[in-house]
Amino acid sequence: MKILAIEIKLYAPWVQSLKEKRMVVKSILGKLQNKFNVSVAEIDTQDMHKTITIGIIAIVENTTYADQLADAIENFVECNTEAEIIEFVNEIR
Repeated sequence: MKILAIEIKLYAPWVQSLKEKRMVVKSILGKLQNKFNVSVAEIDTQDMHKTITIGIIAIVENTTYADQLADAIENFVECNTEAEIIEFVNEIR
């Protein structure tokens, strides 16, 4: 059993307020939870309205599946939000 930890930093230049950012974050988090059955939360940069940092944790069977899941999550986020991915870091423990 392995643990996959992912940190995604997104840049959303059109967001003008923290309220608008919360709507974007809530949408992304809900979609990720429903699609991949992972634990997700907004971490860090919560007071910056143009930057979004998302943490994702999943328990996986092996390293191969962890790599496939990380790639699928990265592609899903790219396709389902207008925000630009500025950093994508994954770690398998």
